[in-house]
Amino acid sequence: MSNQKKADSGTAEGARRATEQPSESGPLLGAGRWSAKRKVSIILELLRGADLESTSRKHRVTITTLSQWRDRFLANGEMGLKSREIETEDEEKRRLKSVVASISVENELLREKIARLEDGRPLAAWRSRL
Repeated sequence: MSNQKKADSGTAEGARRATEQPSESGPLLGAGRWSAKRKVSIILELLRGADLESTSRKHRVTITTLSQWRDRFLANGEMGLKSREIETEDEEKRRLKSVVASISVENELLREKIARLEDGRPLAAWRSRL
């Protein structure tokens, strides 16, 4: 009968692992949402040379999820390194907006001048030359 009990507890433990339910010994480490700090620490662990498969097992996160975290981390890190390029683009945008604003002001002033010159009457009518 003790053999039967051992087999049953092993089956239950295997079922718990398969469904990723916490065992009596403690909560599942990889369950729930991951904070940004936890993700960064795991990604840095990978970038320092840790094996992807063993890190996946250690933290109970799929290899695909770890790969996605790493790729997003590296892409955003690359954007951080491009800050000078972004600043240059922003400078160019600011310069162009300034040019558009000055042209708009000039156009408005010209419209006012035309209105004063016309003084309520349109400019000379155009005649076609035959």
